[in-house]
Amino acid sequence: MSLKTEGDIQLSGTFRVPGDKSISHRAVMLGAIADGKTKVHGLLTGDDCLNTIDCFRKLGVQISQEGEYVEIDGTGFDGLKEPHEILDVGNSGTTIRLMLGILAGAPFHTCLIGDDSITNRPMDRVARPLRQMGAKIDGRENGSFAPISIRGGGLEGIDYASPVASAQVKSAILLAGLQAEGTTTVIEPQTSRDHTERMLTAFGCQVEVDGLKTTIKGKQDLKGTTIQVPGDISSAAFFLIAGAIVPNSELKIKNVGINPTRTGILEVLEEMGADILIEETDSNNFEPVADITIKTSVLKGIEIGGDIIPRLIDEIPIIALAATQAKGRTVIKDAAELKVKETNRIDTVVDELSKMGAKIEATEDGMIIHGGTELLPAVVNSHGDHRIGMMLAIASCIAKGETVIENSEAISISYPNFFQHLKELKS
Repeated sequence: MSLKTEGDIQLSGTFRVPGDKSISHRAVMLGAIADGKTKVHGLLTGDDCLNTIDCFRKLGVQISQEGEYVEIDGTGFDGLKEPHEILDVGNSGTTIRLMLGILAGAPFHTCLIGDDSITNRPMDRVARPLRQMGAKIDGRENGSFAPISIRGGGLEGIDYASPVASAQVKSAILLAGLQAEGTTTVIEPQTSRDHTERMLTAFGCQVEVDGLKTTIKGKQDLKGTTIQVPGDISSAAFFLIAGAIVPNSELKIKNVGINPTRTGILEVLEEMGADILIEETDSNNFEPVADITIKTSVLKGIEIGGDIIPRLIDEIPIIALAATQAKGRTVIKDAAELKVKETNRIDTVVDELSKMGAKIEATEDGMIIHGGTELLPAVVNSHGDHRIGMMLAIASCIAKGETVIENSEAISISYPNFFQHLKELKS
């Protein structure tokens, strides 16, 4: 599928972005392994989260869905059933890695597959610690890549120093640790997203966090609850950048999750000089939320690296676009993790923005962007990566003329109504 867009517009309006993808996944997962009914409001209905629901239905969990509202009849860990089918996670790295943590304690065999992107994403970072805990995992290249199979049961708690700051790795180990004898501790090199820890607490579980160390006691029972999913800050980021770089624009995005492990994008925008207002509202049951207003801004180039990278890793493609319109040079470093996302996002961002005339170059762990560049219409490609697709759609708003975005359907993975919102905000 390709999509044609026209540049030379302005954007204005007040709206909400879809529910947070990370939180939506975890609400379904923890609801499934909790005892009793869990009600989820504001679930992201993108392809990734629907694949998570489908996987748990195949594991014997009763889940009803009506739009963004979901009810889950939790079975507890013991109620999960050996699936008759292979579990297909589609494009979702969160689903496959966190499912491995849940299935690590299940005394039956499961096989998981995904799309072409998933088959190229590293699974050994999760398989290695889960094997140490006692799970039996196999797959391509000794379990390094999907398709991957697991037979769980008989887990023992471990202390694990993760070589990468990854919420998916940490979460998989914690979910396995919840089923293990003794305690399990994960130590990270930098702080990663803490949605799992927050949500485990909402389901009645005790989790200890001490700096970069997270500890969980095994054999705890989760209790069904009600979850209100806030708007996804990673989805909001595309419109925040759009509001900053599209001339004569002003946007207000309501009910955005501002979890401190996710707000790197807001700090970068403020450092670049964006005209942004963050109005924190009452927190929901476990995550802080805010209304965010942004206006067309004069941005400046900055250096982005170090501890902030895990807190904005998914927003780097759209930050790179903002940097093309900033005054001066922007350097993004310490972001080698971008190479193992849905695409190699370093190379893909550089290649696609270069087609539009951006002055941008790849480095070993990031990119260098020379700002103040007028973007031109072009034929570009998402390469099946939803965040690349949305970034290119925002880029087309400032490229005067017709831009064609090939494989634009990938955007439905995380933001099914993205183009509807973009159309409604144009004036």
